[in-house]
Amino acid sequence: MPGSVNIRAATAKDVELILQLIRELADYEKLADEVVATPDMLAESLFGPKSCAEALIAEWNGEAAGFALFFQNFSTFLGRPGIYLEDLYVRPQYRGKSIGKRLLQSLAGLALQRDCRRLEWAVLNWNQPAIDFYLSLGATAMDRWTTYRLTGNALQRLGGELTGTP
Repeated sequence: MPGSVNIRAATAKDVELILQLIRELADYEKLADEVVATPDMLAESLFGPKSCAEALIAEWNGEAAGFALFFQNFSTFLGRPGIYLEDLYVRPQYRGKSIGKRLLQSLAGLALQRDCRRLEWAVLNWNQPAIDFYLSLGATAMDRWTTYRLTGNALQRLGGELTGTP
């Protein structure tokens, strides 16, 4: 069935949709129990006065088909900003229609418009379909780097040592 893809910037009206897509992605990644985001949290982070992230919505024939959520980062080596893609998700029924590629093309275009020098993201090491897709686009795996994360009690403990916060 022929169809058309439309990629657009998310608006505050899309908060519930974005949260639903995040939950669908978390289900796919077997991480549903880690989603604690709420509509209010997303509205503040994406559209509030101190917004720190942005999102694109992909539509197939007017229906929500996927999204990309991203934010600007900075490369000290390049001395220029970059874009970090936090999440990319295409609903299963819309896969194989170049929607993921169109989302990444849109992000690459934004990176160029904003004088960013790179577009980066992470992928779960078991997600071979995504890995194959990214490699087909010319992406390079950064195998020499290991991502570390502080969350929850560990973050509280380390940050609290400096601020005196329990």
